[in-house]
Amino acid sequence: MAFVAGSVLPQFSAKSYANIIGANERINVSVMGVNSRGKALAQNFAGQENCNVVHLCDVDKRAIDKCLTAVSERQDHRVKTFVDFRKSLESKDVDALVIAAPDHWHAPASLLAMQADKHVYVEKPCSHNPNEGEILMRAAEKYGKVVQMGNQRRSWPNVVEGIQALKAGAIGRVYYGKGWYTNNRGPIGVGKKTAVPDWLDWNLWQGPAPRRDYKDNIVHYNWHWLWHWGTGEALNNGTHMVDLLRWGMGVDYPSKVSSNGGRYRYNDDWETPDTQIINLDFESGQTMSWEGRSCNGKDIEGSSVGVIFYGENGSLLIPSGNSYTQFDLDGKVVKEVKNAVQIDARNKSNPAEQLDALHIQNMFKAIKEGGPLHSDIYSGHKSTLLVQLGNISQRVGSSLDIDPTNGHIVNHSEAEKLWSRSYEEGWEMKL
Repeated sequence: MAFVAGSVLPQFSAKSYANIIGANERINVSVMGVNSRGKALAQNFAGQENCNVVHLCDVDKRAIDKCLTAVSERQDHRVKTFVDFRKSLESKDVDALVIAAPDHWHAPASLLAMQADKHVYVEKPCSHNPNEGEILMRAAEKYGKVVQMGNQRRSWPNVVEGIQALKAGAIGRVYYGKGWYTNNRGPIGVGKKTAVPDWLDWNLWQGPAPRRDYKDNIVHYNWHWLWHWGTGEALNNGTHMVDLLRWGMGVDYPSKVSSNGGRYRYNDDWETPDTQIINLDFESGQTMSWEGRSCNGKDIEGSSVGVIFYGENGSLLIPSGNSYTQFDLDGKVVKEVKNAVQIDARNKSNPAEQLDALHIQNMFKAIKEGGPLHSDIYSGHKSTLLVQLGNISQRVGSSLDIDPTNGHIVNHSEAEKLWSRSYEEGWEMKL
């Protein structure tokens, strides 16, 4: 971890020490989308002693200025800024692109980065729709690049230990898993068409998505709840928990998916569900569910976010942080591994910086040594797909039969239309 550097050479600051350690070993990254989560990621990457943040890219001039100040507190390396990230990709100085732009950008930007010979760190979800995820898997093979998805819990030590305990039979055969996310999000109102602010490149913000008028309640966060750009709470936060469930239960693609819920709390422009339950059945005789409550923050199992696995001999809970608890069939605690790092699961930008650095270092090791990724694009796509299928079921209003060999929808023409999306002309994803 970078921030202990000053204790090794007291006469140097942490960031100046980073500049003299392994200069030829540092990985140079460009960060795309630096307003909130991207700013936190940029700071985290800048704080790694084997990394330089060389470029910051954003369509919001204000975000670039704020992030530039924040990054300068972590490193001395001079940073260039770009409105259009494609200009950054032209630079031979960039080894990897970090993507924290809105969801509709994740897959197209990842593909462009690989085609520019860059590695990729893409925040979840890896794609806006299933077809994009499949394109990214093929692209990773074609271009031979490292692609890590931001399922950071795959690198949290106690979470890893809990999953290993499951696989070693701690609670016997696991047949049901439940994940959840709760919050108290307010209304987003009814947007008004207005002039685009002078600090925003609205055309580039939309990028691959077909053009729509600017409204005053979309940028920066509320796009999550609009299908044209976002993917709802299911992919915004559900991806993390469904990934843990899929990992712990040892499953890939389901055989049946259903979803119930809707936008219940407020009457506004919010399109995705604020209340949703996704159920997934697997041919292995296992079932998982995810419950999302965006507008009622009552905890489940004492945590605003988490997963619990149920098996023949007990259950195992992984709450919001880097911890787990094993119970017997009567609910008595058998083993408890506590979290040494405080986590704020509802922090939208930076809930767990120290732990997330482990995920970053896993990617760096894969780049340098060719080691395995904790959340490569193949695993990332499978977990993303599960919640995408839930959203598709929600939108068509019926359960879906799924081909368990590849995750594709079977015999439902309306649902199959949502497997991909239309693009602004010239922005189509092409291998």
